[in-house]
Amino acid sequence: MTIRTRLTLWYAGVMFVCLALMGFLTYEAFAPEPHEDPPEEVAEDESDIREIWLIIFWCGVPSAVLAAGGAWWLIRKALKPVTALAHAAERIDERNLATQLPRTGSGDEFDRLTEVFNAMTARLNGSFTRIREFTLHASHELKTPLTILCGETETELRDESLAPAARERAASRLEELRRLAAIVDGLTLLAKADAGQVELAMAPVRLDELVQDSFADARILAHASGIRVELAACEEITVPGDAHRLRQLLLNLADNAVKYNQPNGSIAMSLRRAGPSAEFTIANTGPGIAPEILPRVFDRFFRADPAHSHAVDGCGLGLSIAQWIVSAHQGTIRMESAPGKVTTVTVRLPVAA
Repeated sequence: MTIRTRLTLWYAGVMFVCLALMGFLTYEAFAPEPHEDPPEEVAEDESDIREIWLIIFWCGVPSAVLAAGGAWWLIRKALKPVTALAHAAERIDERNLATQLPRTGSGDEFDRLTEVFNAMTARLNGSFTRIREFTLHASHELKTPLTILCGETETELRDESLAPAARERAASRLEELRRLAAIVDGLTLLAKADAGQVELAMAPVRLDELVQDSFADARILAHASGIRVELAACEEITVPGDAHRLRQLLLNLADNAVKYNQPNGSIAMSLRRAGPSAEFTIANTGPGIAPEILPRVFDRFFRADPAHSHAVDGCGLGLSIAQWIVSAHQGTIRMESAPGKVTTVTVRLPVAA
């Protein structure tokens, strides 16, 4: 129950109690004293009492109803800034913390509350900005030494005189360096995306051709594990988008479907038109994801057993990047999972006019 409704009910209750009290006091004041009177005087007294009650009913009740209606209107007008503040606050998230909520300028408590809320969001925006800048600068500074270390390790591996044990250590080091470089690249991309520094080269893109390429890549990735990859449907669809980012999206989803699968499992891909949208689905067998952690799968660095086993290579940024790419193309992405059976990712993108 809203504050407006509660206050109106309380006010109406007070009004009706006052009305009943007024009727009782009026009756006590004008009611005749009990004594022996002739029948004519008794009838006249009863007529006066009825008249008093009629006056109370026909005047008091409408007045109480009008007072309650007026109270509701006044309370609604008084609490209107709270409703506007609540609706504006609902639209604020980490991407638009710089948005200031409108102030009434009246200087009352609600205007003061709006001022405090705007100051709080400004502080939060400053904190998020500093975090994004730190992540962006740190990842940028890490790229150069990582590139140098990868190059030196690759040069070391090309040395034919290298002992087998040393070669194995160098290969392992190169693998970890490449993994770290992938994490840094993902962090850089997401930090730039948060700061609005990533520009998409929007153009009409044949999504079915990208899906065909992703299907071929998935078959190559899945071959070592004996995973069967199928393309159930691939309708010819053109969407407005950045071909490079859309290819990255499909590759991330295909890579995840292979990583979090089971030996001799299967992957099913499809692309169909669903009204004004292109619907791409990719489903894979495997351990699946528990319902309680399913809402967190798009969080950065989120990894949880059994679906995100530490034995599986990855850094937990693939789905976060996929979600950003879909959002940047005005689309939606969702994941459904039946633990121990199948996990399905569905992407919807607007079709080009």
